[in-house]
Amino acid sequence: MTDKPVLTLYNTLTRGKEPFAPIDPDNVRMYVCGPTVYDFAHIGNARPVIVFDVLFRLLRHLYGADHVTYARNITDVDDKINARALRDFGAEIGKGTLSLNEAIRRVTEKTANQFHADIALLGCLPPTHEPRATEFVEPRADGKADMITLIQRLIERGHAYETNGEVLFDTGSMADYGQLSKRNLDEQQAGARVAVDAHKKNPGDFVLWKLSAPEEPGWDSPWGRGRPGWHIECSAMSAAYLGEVFDIHGGGLDLIFPHHENEIAQSRCAHGTKVMANVWMHNGFVQVEGRKMSKSEGNFVTIHELLHEEKFGGRKWPGEVLRLAMLMTHYREPVDFSVRKLEEAERLLAKWPVGEAPDSGGIDPSVLAPLLDDLNTVAAVQALHALASRAATDASAVVAFAASASMLGIIPKRAEVSKALEEGVESIIQMRLELLKARNFAEADKIRDDLLAKGIQLKDGKDPETGERVTTWEVKR
Repeated sequence: MTDKPVLTLYNTLTRGKEPFAPIDPDNVRMYVCGPTVYDFAHIGNARPVIVFDVLFRLLRHLYGADHVTYARNITDVDDKINARALRDFGAEIGKGTLSLNEAIRRVTEKTANQFHADIALLGCLPPTHEPRATEFVEPRADGKADMITLIQRLIERGHAYETNGEVLFDTGSMADYGQLSKRNLDEQQAGARVAVDAHKKNPGDFVLWKLSAPEEPGWDSPWGRGRPGWHIECSAMSAAYLGEVFDIHGGGLDLIFPHHENEIAQSRCAHGTKVMANVWMHNGFVQVEGRKMSKSEGNFVTIHELLHEEKFGGRKWPGEVLRLAMLMTHYREPVDFSVRKLEEAERLLAKWPVGEAPDSGGIDPSVLAPLLDDLNTVAAVQALHALASRAATDASAVVAFAASASMLGIIPKRAEVSKALEEGVESIIQMRLELLKARNFAEADKIRDDLLAKGIQLKDGKDPETGERVTTWEVKR
């Protein structure tokens, strides 16, 4: 029995790389913050989806597809969503032909569906679970964690309080608040605007529940009809599917504070645990043509626009090009998303064989090794390119390339097998047939077994007309 390869990951909580040791190897659990569905996802939103899709694929390879649970939420209750619903459907709401709740549902359904369509074209696998915030506000019939129950528990344990129509988390009740961001309460106190925060015990206290006006969406609660704060949503949904403590929590660098810091505070204080997740991973920011992306800069671009409109560089870009361009920068580094980078990715892809990869095995060690080192996709792409060069003359390299590219999610699944793979395997089959004619069965069997190990299954038979031995083959699924 061979030892499992060691995966090392950079942990934001400890500010260092560590060997990854799952709590339960039979159920490796990862949570990633998903989109707030009030508008189409932009290219910055795509980065964490792609990064953690690669990690999801890697964990499935290491522990087995049935032993990895990946939850990525959808935030469908948010003041930005309310504002977008009023903007888009204000006239109908004013006439009484459409309620605000119905308008919100239209906004969130449209943008969530578009998000799913966009990231599918980026080659991303669906997560194991994709909970929506609105489904986890009130106590559930299935007993899974919910927001109102978590808030009640925080109040009972002395970590939250009601004030001014809100329920707030008491940051002063947690001795080590700020471990993730390395901020402490004294620093927050020094920069606080006392007039604004007069109703708070501490300037850093944050909202768990706020009251809703009659025209706003809301749920009945012990504190009145209202809606949850942003941070409590992820605490409830992660606990619902992954438990009180799980292995990996991921998201963008911008979420470290306040979102992830406050998730940790809520979850640990509600459950009485030392950690919420053992490993915290964060991807770097995305710039566009060297500048911070913003609508005021005129460089704000959505995934949908890149895929379907001639807006960026005067053309549409295939999903695999967008994905590869992202993976050509290490996930923890800022990435400059530019036409030049897309063109570089496209040139690489043009040199690579394209075919459908086997479902398991066959990943080349030169590609796997850098991925095991804190998801170093830069070195993995370089190794993949070297493998592609070998594939021009080596059929086994084509198979290894296809499996390795699939690990990165770069090569799109296609029904046809690449010409290079077909020609390479056919030449090996002819060599094997010659060995069989010479009755060198040992070498012929070795070729068959070697191909099977690489995902190519041979089937021997006879031509019905000539009676001659023939061999067919297929990519093993």
